[in-house]
Amino acid sequence: MSLPLFWFIVIAFLWVGYLFLEGFDLGVGMLMKLMARNEKDRRVLLNTIGPVWDGNEVWLITVGAMTFAAFPMWYASLFSALYIPLVFVLMGLIFRAVSIEYRGKHDSDRWRNRWDWAHALGAFTAAFGVGAALGLTTTGLPLNENGDRVGGAFAWLTPYAVLGGLAVVAFCLIHACAFLMLKTDGEIRERAKRIVTRWLPVGILPLAAWAIIVQFMNGKVETLPLLVIAVVGAVLAWIYARRDRDGLSFISLGVFLVAGAATIFASIYPVVLPSTLDAAWNLTVENASASPYALKVMSWVALFGLPVVVLYQGWTYWVFRKRVTTEAIPAPHSFKNQ
Repeated sequence: MSLPLFWFIVIAFLWVGYLFLEGFDLGVGMLMKLMARNEKDRRVLLNTIGPVWDGNEVWLITVGAMTFAAFPMWYASLFSALYIPLVFVLMGLIFRAVSIEYRGKHDSDRWRNRWDWAHALGAFTAAFGVGAALGLTTTGLPLNENGDRVGGAFAWLTPYAVLGGLAVVAFCLIHACAFLMLKTDGEIRERAKRIVTRWLPVGILPLAAWAIIVQFMNGKVETLPLLVIAVVGAVLAWIYARRDRDGLSFISLGVFLVAGAATIFASIYPVVLPSTLDAAWNLTVENASASPYALKVMSWVALFGLPVVVLYQGWTYWVFRKRVTTEAIPAPHSFKNQ
């Protein structure tokens, strides 16, 4: 296996890991205003992601840094072309993080409501922006022969960007409900189950459409089995949800995501960022990669570092594996006199 191919696989793995872990984080954030009916419900939702949300966010930082180091041309072309939406993604993540930390600092319904809106809107903005960026990196941008974007500041705003944004937002919402089925009990779990069993086919439709479009744009027959696995995963997630097999439903939805994302990344390979102006100007794993020496050094670091990160996060989820219930939530209090 060549080093550029190895790093393409690593970056695809990091993106899938981010969408899987941060997906339910962002979805829970949006559900703060869509599903929670009272303060205890919202605090249950927050407690399900409280021990893990900041660790999950690191995957986005890691994939950005790895792209910069392994494929500097890919990073430069994509991030400069998407400067505006990525600024909104950062703002959304900042609002989400600050809202989690600040909503409990004052015992006031108005105070908490404002931070809940900041959390929900920040999560939506981050999810949509990340989806738009991934949608464009798999369908293309107007790049010239130097890898520079052609067009104005909103040349990135295409139907494929909107599809990618909606795909990630919708998946995050369904993924969050499957996560809440696994992590909560009582009325919140029942509400989450009703959403999954009723809306799962609709929630995964944009992501499925994205995978199918990329599949047909590139015409690779060998990736069709991955698409079939994704469909099977989605069907099993729905069946298991109806049968109260929460863990299997969550895992099956993860299979849908992994197989769907693998279909997309495998379909575009060896291209990492297509040019919609001329196929000869596509960025590929070869012409966008760093030097062989840099990739070799990074590979040794990754072979040691990535397993450690995965094992550590797995241990974190094991420690905080118990369900969260409203009975375990104490009454709100203020810090102003402390």
